[in-house]
Amino acid sequence: QVQLVESGGGLVQAGGSLRLSCAASGSIVSIIRMDWYRQAPGKQRELVAVITSGGSTNYADSVKGRFTISRDNAKNTVYLQMNSLKPEDTAVYYCAADMLADRLTRRYWGLGTQVTISS
Repeated sequence: QVQLVESGGGLVQAGGSLRLSCAASGSIVSIIRMDWYRQAPGKQRELVAVITSGGSTNYADSVKGRFTISRDNAKNTVYLQMNSLKPEDTAVYYCAADMLADRLTRRYWGLGTQVTISS
């Protein structure tokens, strides 16, 4: 069974840092891209950062210069280093990945990890 499991969320003060991890497991042949999304209460889910299999990255304007996405292909893991955190970064953070597994390419989602920034 293919799954994504996020970790690293928590409660920090504004200005602090957190590092999220998302590990993919199961009968994975290849991972095409891995993304981080977030959803704050009462708001739509938004794309935060993207990293492709080749290492290209892209970020939402709201996190540019503060967040860094990276991946360890050997571990099938993507990271999100979040610095200079603001109260508006409070949200549930979700990992998503387009993966070839079980002879199908499809998007998989993790269950999310809560990030809370206190002012």
